[in-house]
Order: sequence, then C-alpha cells, then structure tokens
Amino acid sequence: MTEWWNSLEPAMKVLWAVTLSASLVFVIQTVMTFLGAAGDGDFDINSDFDTDVPGDLSDPSADVPADGASAHDATHAGGGMNLLTFRNLVNFLLGFGWTAILLEDGIPSVSLRLLIATVVGVALVALVMLLFKWLTSMQESGTINVYKSAVDCQGTVYLTIPGERAGEGKVQITINNAVREYAALTDGPALKTGTRIRVVDVVSASTLLVEEINSVII
Repeated sequence: MTEWWNSLEPAMKVLWAVTLSASLVFVIQTVMTFLGAAGDGDFDINSDFDTDVPGDLSDPSADVPADGASAHDATHAGGGMNLLTFRNLVNFLLGFGWTAILLEDGIPSVSLRLLIATVVGVALVALVMLLFKWLTSMQESGTINVYKSAVDCQGTVYLTIPGERAGEGKVQITINNAVREYAALTDGPALKTGTRIRVVDVVSASTLLVEEINSVII
C-alpha cells in the first residue's frame, strides 16, 4: 500500500485524498439523513439541503409555514434547491474524483479526462437534486400544518421544559394519528420528562406553548 501511494504523482495523490474525503463525508451525510428520517418517521429534506451540511439536519418538527409564519421560515422551506450547498460540493467531488481515477489508464489525455469527470460530477449533482426534489414533493403532500392542527393536541414531555418560559424543552404529541416532536415552552412551573401535556398555543412552526394536563389555570 505504501509503495503504491509513493508511486503516485503529486496530482494523483491530491485527487485520491479529495475523492476519499468526499466519499467519507457522503457516507456520513447519507447515514445521518436516514437515521434522522427513521427517528422522526419522515424525511426532513429541506434541512438536508441547507447551505452548510446540517448542524441543521435538523429540526425534525419543522412544518410548512402558515400565512402568519415569518419570511425566514418560508425562505428556509424553499431553499432546498439552492445550488451552492456543501452537499452539492461533496456530490460533485465524488463524481468528479472517482471518474478521473477510473479513467486514468483508459484515457491518456488529461484534458479529456478532466472534461468527462466534470460532466459526471455535474450530472451527479443534478441527479441528487432531482431526487431530493421528488422526495420533498412526496413529503409535502402529507405534511401537517402545525398552526392549524397542534392546539389542544396531547402528548408527553420528552426533554424537561423550564418554567416561566425560561427556556425550551421537547415534547412529543400526536397529530392526526402521527407522533411528532417539537420544541416547547410553558408559562407555568417546569415540566419534567414524562409529564402529560396539552398544547395551548403555537409559538412558531417548530415551537409550541404547552401546559400540564392536570394543571388548573386561574
């Protein structure tokens, strides 16, 4: 292995390093995407296409904004087809790198090899974008509008919610027979994990205002 690596020209070493790095990132992205999808029961396609690979892979509870949603929410929901994303860069490097490596012995002309590799890289980016566009359309057809559906729904606290709106916790609620997870605030005392809650209001597309079901508001 060492002899093979040392025998490579500097340009090929760089190409191999970039291609292997892109392949590793691609595998990690794919695993994270499908783990996130499995954890929430559906694909969070929009966040997967955001401009930096997901620290935002992301909030699995994000829904289609209602008329009152902010412009930022609408932009985020429509930003899935942004061409200048980290994921697209990885996909391009993946197609470009492996094509250039595989054609090294078959096509002596470096210029022709690079041209073909570039075309394959662009084609891979386009193919993945079309695939995610299709998955997005499939997701949106069954998306729950939290502004219309969440109020009065019941569920349980997943992560402790600080009292008096001092911070956010997490809740799992049932909407239209589907269990969904959202960030949550409460006006009352802190709500511990496992507490039964009811949704009082919707703060944003991903955040709910809740109260303990047994609490009495005076």
